[in-house]
Amino acid sequence: MRLRIEHETRYLYNKNVVLNPHHIFLKPLQRNYVHIEKYQVNFSPEPAGLNERYDVEDNPYWQAWFTGFTDRLLIHVDIELTTSSFNPFLFLVDPWFLAHIDRSNALPFCYQAEDSHLLRPYLHADDESALSEYARSLLQNPDPITFLNTLTTAIYSDWEHIIREEESLWEPASTFLKQQGSCRDLSWMFIHMLRSLGLAARFVSGYAFNPELEAGHELHAWVEVYLPGAGWTGLDPNLGLFTDEHYIPLASSYHPSRTLPVHGSYGGKDLEKAQLTTQVEISRL
Repeated sequence: MRLRIEHETRYLYNKNVVLNPHHIFLKPLQRNYVHIEKYQVNFSPEPAGLNERYDVEDNPYWQAWFTGFTDRLLIHVDIELTTSSFNPFLFLVDPWFLAHIDRSNALPFCYQAEDSHLLRPYLHADDESALSEYARSLLQNPDPITFLNTLTTAIYSDWEHIIREEESLWEPASTFLKQQGSCRDLSWMFIHMLRSLGLAARFVSGYAFNPELEAGHELHAWVEVYLPGAGWTGLDPNLGLFTDEHYIPLASSYHPSRTLPVHGSYGGKDLEKAQLTTQVEISRL
């Protein structure tokens, strides 16, 4: 499947400002099913310097710094890529991991010590018993794939998916009680459910090109859970499925705030909050 992605981010300021260095997380992550044929990023104003870097979680980003004053910042990304279809269930989980699943324990799932040390940020969960109890009630089969499929489908069925324009992220307990949320709200709640049972999980932001998704879902959020032997495996609680070639990740992290497309600040006197607009168009080539 060949796709063209055009993504424009525009910040408008009420007065001329000085732009501090910005980090732009708008380059697809390396995946074996994604081949980037064309990638171009343009800024207005033009940066005084631009360099591609990698953060502590190995996400690529553009580091841009500026000189002078401006009343706006425009970032335009033009991407052409090919994705190859694959079976999201084509993997094997290490036998020792399966053998150590115990539904009677506070944390039914556990990792080997050396993995647990590295996965610590992805295992931290808020102490919300309602979320844990809900997830545990669906752990009827010790097979982790069956459980993950059941829980993902349950969230899709029991929670209403809504589109929220606000930048804020709902707390997992709030999303649970409201029985609704945006893709990022549901994913963050899902992550805490998984972590409450001992499964390492991280937040993923990126693009989605899926006939089942309504307009406005091109910028999307989903979850990856770590399964020994299989590695990080994608799950979308917004549609109740394992992710496939329709998902193109831009950043992943233990916390959603670290996956925002643009990180940066600006300076000046008597400034109001910047006006942000975003437009994403994905078309099939």
